[in-house]
Amino acid sequence: MSDGHEHSHHYGYIQRKDDYLKRLRRIEGQARGLQRMVEEEKYCIDILTQVAAMTSALQSFSVGLLEEHMNHCVVDAARAGDAEAREKVAEAIAAINRLVRS
Repeated sequence: MSDGHEHSHHYGYIQRKDDYLKRLRRIEGQARGLQRMVEEEKYCIDILTQVAAMTSALQSFSVGLLEEHMNHCVVDAARAGDAEAREKVAEAIAAINRLVRS
């Protein structure tokens, strides 16, 4: 049962979807590498170095996605009207707060 509108809204990141998927696959590989390091009882500091690299990769991914969101969803909402724009900005600020706290 389709109303024909399930793909009518494309989010901004869709243009860079392949790049984002490539980054996520790299991060997935880093997570597997960490598991392997723990299984092989590698030196703690070496494991922590890899955790830092993975954290940095995730933060970079997040910032890129946030930039896309601001340039597309938030800008579109601002064009649509004041209330929608405020809602999108509040939503983005909440997302930023979650990222900063993590």
